[in-house]
Amino acid sequence: MSTPGDTGEIRYDTTNVMADRVGPENGLSDAELAAIAPRVAGHHDALLAERKAGRLPFLDLPHARDTVDAIETFAASARGRFENLVVLGIGGSALGTIALHGALGHPFHNLLATEKRPGTRLFVADNIDPVLMQGLLDVIDPAETLFNVVTKSGETAETVSQLMLVTALLRDRLGSAWTDHVVATTDPVKGALRRIADSEGFVTFEVPEYVGGRFSVLSPVGLLPAALVGLDSRTLLTGAERMDARLQTGRLERNPAYLAAAVHYLLDSKHGKSIAVMMSYSHALRDVADWFRQLWAESLGKAKSLDDRTVHIGQTPVKAVGPTDQHSQVQLYVEGPADKMFTFLAVDEPAHDVGIPDEYPDVEACAYLGGRTFGELLAAERTGTAIALTESARPNATLTLPRLDPAALGALLLMLEVQTVMAGRLYNVNPFDQPGVEAGKVAAYALMGRKGHEKRRKEIEEASGHTQPRII
Repeated sequence: MSTPGDTGEIRYDTTNVMADRVGPENGLSDAELAAIAPRVAGHHDALLAERKAGRLPFLDLPHARDTVDAIETFAASARGRFENLVVLGIGGSALGTIALHGALGHPFHNLLATEKRPGTRLFVADNIDPVLMQGLLDVIDPAETLFNVVTKSGETAETVSQLMLVTALLRDRLGSAWTDHVVATTDPVKGALRRIADSEGFVTFEVPEYVGGRFSVLSPVGLLPAALVGLDSRTLLTGAERMDARLQTGRLERNPAYLAAAVHYLLDSKHGKSIAVMMSYSHALRDVADWFRQLWAESLGKAKSLDDRTVHIGQTPVKAVGPTDQHSQVQLYVEGPADKMFTFLAVDEPAHDVGIPDEYPDVEACAYLGGRTFGELLAAERTGTAIALTESARPNATLTLPRLDPAALGALLLMLEVQTVMAGRLYNVNPFDQPGVEAGKVAAYALMGRKGHEKRRKEIEEASGHTQPRII
C-alpha cells in the first residue's frame, strides 16, 4: 500500500516494507494493514473531535496568518540593524529552527557576504557546554546581534542560564539600549521568562497554550528565526495548510501520515523493528531527521500507557545521512541485526545540480561518471542502498518531496507531526507529555540548589552515600 498523491504532493512509497518484498518475518502483509485500518479510522474520528474541542492546537498553527503578519513586520524592522541572530533554546526550541534553515537556507549561509545573504547570520545555542558558549561570544559582536530567547515554560535551566549571561553582557556593552537586542518567545501569560520579558520590556512572541516544544516549529518558535534569516515563513504555512487538508481522511490508503504511523507501529510491535532509521538523501533535509528524532522519541517513549499499565515502549529513532553513512552505517544496516526499519528522504528536483566533467575518459573508474550529474549519482546511490536493504530483507520506505521549497517543507513537517500523534494512539500512550525528561530536570534543579527541591537533593545525596563508586 502506498499513498501516491499527485505530481505536486509528497509521496510515501511502502513497496519495500511489504512481505512480498522482504518476507513475512520482516515485512507487512496486506491483511495486517487491512486489520489495523478500522482502528486508525476510529482514532481519526476521535482526533477530529479533540481538534474541534481545541485540544490539538498544533494543528491550527498553519492557519494562524495574523502571527505571520506580526513576524514579518518585526523582521522588516530588524532588517539591516543586526548582522547576527543568536537563538537561545534547546530541544524543540532549537531543533525546528535548525531544520528549517538547514532545509531552505544556503548550506554556507553564515559565510556569505552581507550583501549576498537574505537575512542575518544564524547561530543556535542549543547546548550549555562552556567551551561552546565562550566560542560563540568570541565570534559575535553584541552590538550587531539580536538574541531570540525561546522557552515555552520560561523555566528551562539551560535557556535561562544563557539569558542571564547575555543580559549581563549586553548591559555591560550597550547600556540602556540593551533591551532592543533581545526578543522573547514564550508562554502568553506565565513562566519566569514572561515575567522577565514584561519587566524589561522585551518584544515578545507567544507560543500558543498547549503547543509543546516539539510540536512548535510552525509557531513563532520556528517562524520568527526563519523570517529573520530570510526564509519564507508564510509559504511554509501554506504548504502545511495544504497537507492538513490532505490529512482530513481516515482512510489509510489516502493518508500518508496515518499509513506511516501504522507501518512503524506494526513493524515494531509485530515484527521486532524496534529501531527506526530516517536516512536523508538530501543534505538539506539532514536536520529534519534530527528534528524528527526528538519528535518520535519524546512523544512515544513511555513507561505508562493511557490506561496506566506499565509498558516501557517506544521505537528508537536514528538519524543517518546518505551517501555519508553508506560508508559508516550501511554495513550494519544490511548485515547486522534485523531490528530496524528505514525511511529514506528524497527530493525529485534538487534546487541545483552540478555536472560531472568528462575527465580521464581512459580510466574506467572515471569514464562512466563523465557527462552525468551529481544529482544522478546521489539518486543512484539511494536506489542502490534501497536495493541492498530489500535484498537483505530489511523493510524500507521512501518519502519523496517533488522539490524542496517552503511549501513542501511545511507539508512534510506537519505530516510527521500527525504521524507521531496517530502512532501515539496506536501505542496507547500520550504523545504530548515527557515525564522522563521532567525527572532529569528535577534532579538537576536539586543538584544546583533550586529552592523547593531540598528533599530531592537529600534523596540524591543519601543514594550516593550508599553506593560504592566503581571507578578505574
